[in-house]
Amino acid sequence: MDEPSALVDLGTAAEANGWDGVFLWHHVVGTPDFAVPISDAWVLLGALAARTERILLGTTITALPRHQPQEVARQAVTLDRLSGGRMVLGVGLGEPPAEYTALGRSADRRTLAGMLDEGLEVVSGLWSGRPFTHHGAHYTFDDVQFLPPPLQLPRIPVWVSAITRNERTLGRAARWDGVLLGSMTEDGGMAVLPAEAVAEVAARPDAPADIVVAAPAGTDPAAYEDAGATWVLLTGWLDELRELASAPVPGHRAG
Repeated sequence: MDEPSALVDLGTAAEANGWDGVFLWHHVVGTPDFAVPISDAWVLLGALAARTERILLGTTITALPRHQPQEVARQAVTLDRLSGGRMVLGVGLGEPPAEYTALGRSADRRTLAGMLDEGLEVVSGLWSGRPFTHHGAHYTFDDVQFLPPPLQLPRIPVWVSAITRNERTLGRAARWDGVLLGSMTEDGGMAVLPAEAVAEVAARPDAPADIVVAAPAGTDPAAYEDAGATWVLLTGWLDELRELASAPVPGHRAG
């Protein structure tokens, strides 16, 4: 990220030039291997909600196990209502693992996966606006009620990150509203996703409504859209995104 005001200006320019959405990374702290300026994603999205009228706004991704689910639920509802129902919550386990361990937290993937699944149940239950009780392995809530509920029904859309050809992560995404697709290199880094992998996911009987691909700035989204992607998120550093935001939108569905 960069200076908060520059990112808000970027988002307003994107709307003015016909883009469909603005989605922000949701990191909390940096590490020596990831020493970049970080601004609070929720504050930025709130500012964008007040400065825009049409574009979707969301996080890609909020590492839900890194946060208290009731806080994420409240922040998302506030943004949903402030924006007039334009919020999308993107969630996952979160990378890099050091963002957990540097703060004394476990980065065990099995534990985090359990927290993610349970945390999503909690967030969805709180969004209902009805009295909510939950006793789980990681979270306990006794007869609490969150008001007001989101504007969007039946809930704020939830996009869940998943690695292609990983049945557990794809199965998790299938239970929600969208899948944020990724691909891993042999050393554990993120790789550019081939369009063929998108087509495989789109052909699954449990494919969610939205199939979302993140690709580097400058990527032609056409191949992903032809393969079944409903959103192509073009990512990059501020200077790259400024250039994108001021140019005609490539393809039909990009953010």
